[in-house]
Amino acid sequence: MTCSLIFFLLFASPNISFGKEMSEEEAYQKRMELYKRVELTTQIPWYYIAAVDHYERSIRFVRKDIPKPGGITGIYIKPVQWAGWLNPNQTNPSLPSIELFNGFGIDGNGDGKANMNDDEDIIYSFANYILKYGIDEDHFRIALWNYYKRDRAVGLIMEKAKLYRHFGKLDLNAKTFPIPHRFNYSYRDTWGDRRGWGGRRIHEGTDIFAGYGVPVRSTCYGIVELKGWNKFGGWRVGIRDINNTYHYFAHLNGYAKDLHVGQIVEPGMLIGSVGSTGYGPPGTSGKFPPHLHYGMYKDNGYSEWSFDPYPHLRQWEWSDRKKRKN
Repeated sequence: MTCSLIFFLLFASPNISFGKEMSEEEAYQKRMELYKRVELTTQIPWYYIAAVDHYERSIRFVRKDIPKPGGITGIYIKPVQWAGWLNPNQTNPSLPSIELFNGFGIDGNGDGKANMNDDEDIIYSFANYILKYGIDEDHFRIALWNYYKRDRAVGLIMEKAKLYRHFGKLDLNAKTFPIPHRFNYSYRDTWGDRRGWGGRRIHEGTDIFAGYGVPVRSTCYGIVELKGWNKFGGWRVGIRDINNTYHYFAHLNGYAKDLHVGQIVEPGMLIGSVGSTGYGPPGTSGKFPPHLHYGMYKDNGYSEWSFDPYPHLRQWEWSDRKKRKN
């Protein structure tokens, strides 16, 4: 039994009860309570654990090869890994059996069992894995790489940790329409349309037509992953949100002052303005009417693909209008 687990069993408060029927706000509260208890017990910053948990939850909802989350936490540990690769009974929560076969699971709530379906056992088991490396950022990165064997996964988790640490809360799902409503604009569903410049390809986004210089805002809480020129998209910005979704803004006329890669943004923050740049070398402009090309891409832990942003834009537009009326 690890020192951290002994500390937990001696000083932890009574078990947290996780019901399946709870509001989103209640779920955030329960998760934060658990993350803070892990921090108190192990000294691992809560936002590190929260970042891993949310990364796993977000990929489980878009993957078919792993089960959907059953509790309020999202970390998935395969039964063979939890119980030990040579353990003949991979569903047995017996601690002696799991320890004998060098399994991943530990008892996180003091009930004498290591249950792979218990939220506290899962979180503390992963925290126990992190402790084998260290709790500072460099060792945390090493632990993540050895666990996921994917640089992209490490980067995405570190971005989430940065967001959670900056805002100090878990609810970072708010969205807004990229163009302020006081300006004239128009758009329709153009995702999947054919494009010819630069070779035959499909349109991976929605075009929002507006005048030159109309403000373009971040649609989400996120981190700027990309800024610069692309021969197709012209001056563009890429922002990754807390749910592994990449928001792509292209054909910009210019950027907001001091906007830079690695910057934390939030819904409604100015990032640039509408233009008609692209389809050529840096600085090319005017080959098409001014508009914002807005795209969305999802990372599932293995790869990234585009999906239609139009329904989301309509929803955010409606939500913004409702807020204005209220």
